Amino acid sequence: MNEKLFDCIVIGGGAAGLNAALVLGRSRRNTLIIDENQPRNRVTRESHGFLSRDGIKPEEFKKISLEQLKKYPNVRYDQDRVENVVKFAAAFEVTTKEGNVYRSKKVIFATGMKDQLPSIKGLREVYGTSVFPCPYCDGWERRDKKLAVFGNEEWLMHYVKMIYNWSKDLIVFTNGPAKITGSEKKELMEHGVQLVESPIVELQSTNGQLEKIVVKSGESFERTDGFILDTGETQASDIPFKLGVELNEMGGYKVSENRETTIEGLYIIGDAKNTFSGLIMAASEGYELGATINGEMVMEEWEHTK
Repeated sequence: MNEKLFDCIVIGGGAAGLNAALVLGRSRRNTLIIDENQPRNRVTRESHGFLSRDGIKPEEFKKISLEQLKKYPNVRYDQDRVENVVKFAAAFEVTTKEGNVYRSKKVIFATGMKDQLPSIKGLREVYGTSVFPCPYCDGWERRDKKLAVFGNEEWLMHYVKMIYNWSKDLIVFTNGPAKITGSEKKELMEHGVQLVESPIVELQSTNGQLEKIVVKSGESFERTDGFILDTGETQASDIPFKLGVELNEMGGYKVSENRETTIEGLYIIGDAKNTFSGLIMAASEGYELGATINGEMVMEEWEHTK
């Protein structure tokens, strides 16, 4: 076992985890980042919506972040996978795939989500290149293009209305009988949005660029880009669940207003809490939580030095 007691261990090296580590590092807290380096956005060519970093490649964002963290000798980065976390009275014990065991006063899970895409032939080839889940992240680049919307979940109509903001040339593919009302179907028709309920046979593409959607009825539809409502996202780490942290109705972990779980000293931020955050929101949560944890530790230390 590594005998050093860290102030905080951050599990996950996305924007949320790295920004939390940055604030903790600047607050003179001994911080360990343990990162498997399997980010959800690794299929994406560009990230958007982060002022000063708009359009940056995800791997470049991470490279810059890790380089800047090197300035703080009290922040350490390990590429490894956390296999287990145990809470003792005085500290957490964190065990990794490489067999390392660390102790820490606080633990932050910023492990995010992982996608389990529907089993539609050709979807994986276009996902992250010309088919995306988030219009705020990728809608501008798809503006006024021939778009497909894939989905048949409860929020389909709301999602279609959102995508309609970026392009009026929409075809909705429900991959089976649409689970919307007759009045909603009429609403789509009134806005010039075509509804295709025939099951999808395949998405045809070249080098990740969507070209056609072929359905069971024999029809094919020329589309250049698309948005998918449900990516089948699940938690990238089930360790908090095993520790007793419950999931909310969206599949994110339940936390208090200050992002602490029911386990004192265990926090969750980013997609693991929200299911989807976006780069700037995740980074913001990391900043806020880093400041919150340091503030708590400052008050504790002040009282102990009386």
